[in-house]
Amino acid sequence: MPRIGMNPSRGKTLDYSPARTTVAVLVYAPHQAGYFQNRLDVTHMAIESILANTQQPFDLLVFDNGSCPEMVGYLQSLHERGAIDYLILSKHNIGKLNALRVIFETAPGEIVAYTDDDVFHLPGWLGEHLKIIDTYPNVGAVTGFYIRQRVAMSSESTLAFAEQADCIAQRGLLMPRKWEEEYIINSGRTWERYASEVAGIEDIIVAYGGVEAWVSAHHFQMVCPKAVIREILIEMLPEGWGDRMMGRMVEMDDRMDAKGFLRLCTRQQTVRLMGNAISEEVAALAAEAGLSVQAADVGQGRHGLMRRLADVGWIRYLLQWIVNRIYRWLN
Repeated sequence: MPRIGMNPSRGKTLDYSPARTTVAVLVYAPHQAGYFQNRLDVTHMAIESILANTQQPFDLLVFDNGSCPEMVGYLQSLHERGAIDYLILSKHNIGKLNALRVIFETAPGEIVAYTDDDVFHLPGWLGEHLKIIDTYPNVGAVTGFYIRQRVAMSSESTLAFAEQADCIAQRGLLMPRKWEEEYIINSGRTWERYASEVAGIEDIIVAYGGVEAWVSAHHFQMVCPKAVIREILIEMLPEGWGDRMMGRMVEMDDRMDAKGFLRLCTRQQTVRLMGNAISEEVAALAAEAGLSVQAADVGQGRHGLMRRLADVGWIRYLLQWIVNRIYRWLN
């Protein structure tokens, strides 16, 4: 095949260089019904909060894991206006662990600030995470939303670090009650379930190098050195691919802990878990950042005939069966 002329890019150098941090969002909304009815609004808030409340330089990478056309169209519009630096659209849902491997292999930054698509980022969130990474040794993950239950999960290396002579540790029931209430509401728990999960667990705040942090981390939002997660994911997916849609996230946390990496949380709450609907409080936080969103009508009242009927076991089972049949028919 003949060549006409010479490629004009030959001999030129790049003006672009990646930021130290890649903020990566994993998106999944297969439709706009049931659990995912409000997902477009939630994802919109997650991404817009990153754009509005991040002061440090960053590149934004979004991986869409087989979403509906409405979500894909929204993400494409953000990419077209330059808000998203790297947009990866998967035709199929390839599972969370496989998607994480793609994200951490693709992200150009040495630090990856990963988040699920239902997390609201508060002003200054990234700086507080990086402060811990740049102060503490051997950090594996830093999160911005403290969960007491996680102190007893994948934290042995961090607990051992807190006992060192150059660390100052506070112990006790130190978590603000409001944080507990937020977690219970936005994770869909009851107080009874939450109480059983945290029974006997005390909070630990560690200070090192003048920077305080909670001993605890989770995996739905985490700022990590890219090399740490890549190493773990390669071990977890020796064939380069897994066959599960979800799961193995706790295993990923455990492997990080077993390798001696610290798992910490910012001293102040720097992100909020939204769940699958936007609350009045998150809508107010969005307004403070200059963002416009309407809180979802989540129908939390316990009155009304349909609500009472749904509380009857066999009727609830029947209604769920009907919903499942309709979902299969529509999809």
